[in-house]
Order: sequence, then C-alpha cells, then structure tokens
Amino acid sequence: MKMDTPTVLKKILTRKREEVTERQSRVSLDQIHKEIEIAAPPRGFAAALAAKIAADQPAVIAEIKKASPSKGVIREHFDPVAIAKSYQQGGATCLSILTDIDFFQGADEYLKTARAACALPVIRKDFIIDEYQLYESRALGADCVLLIVAALEPSKLKRLHEVALSVGLDVLIEVHNQAELELALDLDNQMLGINNRNLHTFEVSLENTYQLLDKIPEDRIIITESGINSRQDVLAMRNKKVNAFLVGEAFMRSDEPGQQLREFFG
Repeated sequence: MKMDTPTVLKKILTRKREEVTERQSRVSLDQIHKEIEIAAPPRGFAAALAAKIAADQPAVIAEIKKASPSKGVIREHFDPVAIAKSYQQGGATCLSILTDIDFFQGADEYLKTARAACALPVIRKDFIIDEYQLYESRALGADCVLLIVAALEPSKLKRLHEVALSVGLDVLIEVHNQAELELALDLDNQMLGINNRNLHTFEVSLENTYQLLDKIPEDRIIITESGINSRQDVLAMRNKKVNAFLVGEAFMRSDEPGQQLREFFG
C-alpha cells in the first residue's frame, strides 16, 4: 500500500487482504485453474470499446452497482440479470459489475448471472491486489479487470498487469491525478480510466478528466469515470474528444437503467 493512499481506500484494501486470504483458504489455485479451463472465452472488452469509438459512437460501460461507501444503498430493487438485459437493450457497449462484498454489497454471483444474461463484455469491478484475484476473475467469466494505481505499488501494478494479460483478461488502469497517470503510461495498455472522484474527499469534478487529457497519447482509449449525470455532461466530454464512459449511479437510480442510458447517449 502506498504512503499517500487515501484513508477510505486504505480501509478497503486492509479488508481486501483479509478477504483474499479467506478465499484462498476456501478455493485452491489448482481448483481455479480447472475452472478457467472450462470458462467461456473472453468477449473482447477493449475491442468492443474500440469498435464503437471507430464508428464515431460513444462507448458506454454501464455499471451494475447496488451500493457504495459514500452513498449507501443506491438501488433497493436490485436484479443484476434484469439490469444487464436493460443495459444491452439501451445500447451499452460493456458492463461493469461490482463484486466487492463489504463496501459495495456486490457478489461474484452478480457477475456470473449478469454476463450469462447478455452478450456484452464484462469488467470485474473490485479492488485487485493479488494475482489470485486475477485467476479468480477469469474463472468467474470476467473479460476485463480494474487495476487502481492509487491502490498498488508500481512494481505490483506492473506484475498484476502482466498476469492479467497472460490469462486473457483485458485491463482497465485507473488514475486520479498526473502522478498516477505517469505510472500508468509506463505500461503498454490500451485502456486508461480517469476517475473524477477525489478518493481523499469523495468530491466529484469532471475537470479531473479535462486536466489530464493533453498528457495522454492518442492511441489510448480514455474512459471518463464518475460524475456523468446528464446528456450535457456527455456532450461536453465528446467535445473534448472523450468518447468512452463508465456510468453507474445515474443509471442505477433510474427505474429503467437502459432507457436512462439511451437518453444520455442516444
């Protein structure tokens, strides 16, 4: 864990280390490798985003999330299968599914059932700190994983990135500031997520994305995360040539998430 890791994130990572140890005691790596052997092939998360952007359309990663540490329960009536189907009908490019249990009320089962209910590639949204979780993600059926620069020492970030690619997972590397961006750009990775949420204060500002844009090579897929709350936010981003979006809360608060997606991006 880094010295400057935000307090809330430190708490999450401390619990995550305990959770990974618990999981390893229940399911061996040998068993997980056997599950990987029979897992469905990856659906191509980064390729799906790239294809949408190449067609001059917004690429939307629609998030299935029940709760968060800052907002508590976001969606009382939570049916991951119905939400996944709604998102697909609404034109989502990919899904993001929270599997963290203690802070986001997520579950592995949500990922498995939602992915089975649609044809979209899926990212496992969790706090990845150990290679075990990467093999586990592939066994669960994830097509992509999230690596958060703020949560990892540079050497660990590099190693986890290598292992993820080696098992067929795409990787979304998430940054919050310029220092983290510089570490992320050291890796040969197609997707770069900019989180507009300050992990120290939990305040959200789209300026976070805008301030980092001119420092990112054109060959990267830039994904703006958090704070997209209206069609106007989408248009502002697209005017800055940001064409990939990860949106969760605004959709989760809607009775029909896919319809809300269509209103933002259609």
